[in-house]
Amino acid sequence: MKSIALVFTTILLSIFNLNAQDLEDTLLWEISGNGLEESSYLYGTIHITCDATLSSKILKALDNTEQLVLELDMDDINMQAEAMKLMMLEDGETLSDFLSEEDYKTLDKFTTEKLGMPLKMLNNMKPFFINAMFYQIMLDCPLESFETELIKITKEQEEEVLGLETVAEQIQVFDDIPYEDQLKDIIRGATDNLEYDKAFFESMLEAYADEDLNKLNEIMKDESYEVSSKHADKLLENRNKNWIPKIESIAKEKATFFGVGAGHLPGKYGVIELLKAQGYTVKPITE
Repeated sequence: MKSIALVFTTILLSIFNLNAQDLEDTLLWEISGNGLEESSYLYGTIHITCDATLSSKILKALDNTEQLVLELDMDDINMQAEAMKLMMLEDGETLSDFLSEEDYKTLDKFTTEKLGMPLKMLNNMKPFFINAMFYQIMLDCPLESFETELIKITKEQEEEVLGLETVAEQIQVFDDIPYEDQLKDIIRGATDNLEYDKAFFESMLEAYADEDLNKLNEIMKDESYEVSSKHADKLLENRNKNWIPKIESIAKEKATFFGVGAGHLPGKYGVIELLKAQGYTVKPITE
């Protein structure tokens, strides 16, 4: 279950923002002004990767802050147990209730071959968690997590780790998206042996390595993905708006390093523009 936690918010990188302004090529932004006594920092993460080495500018920002705030409080010892309680479909529903007979057979064949489990073993699991399992086999390398590395440094500095959301709140995002739409993306991956998804994820990793939020934004608008193209308001925009007062309150208390999925940063309703709209100076840190 630890690996599922590390990819918990991978899908939440999906982006569909209109009227986005071009941003400088960096994943790290300084938040200042509007009454803040000390600067805080905003960093766009990617939740699974082959190399989660933190750059010197990230390490410097961590040194200049007093706590770490992620999407989830990932060092909470109760997080795994809470997630497990919310993994299963409710009211007697099963995946077979949302799949045609043909699609069920396609997914069953795929999970048996790739995950070593027939679909009947996963039939009561919510689509979000099935998709998370797919992400674990898309990279041909040992999985690493920027969140894990950030937490490691924060603990070495004897500082606190907090979260902007609870596990229940994050899973509710996907409970509010029709399971049929989520399963369309999953069936596509099972049909072509994840070839399209692998190519998509590789291009996303390249854009991330270049710290190119504009390119990442364009890549993630892919209409082949049912969930991101139809439900961006639930995946990103509403959550970003909910985060702003929390970020403001936390930053006013002490200098904080905020780490959220990179897809939450750009766009008209991205965290950067929303913070600017509240009167903060949000400056790119390029070195």
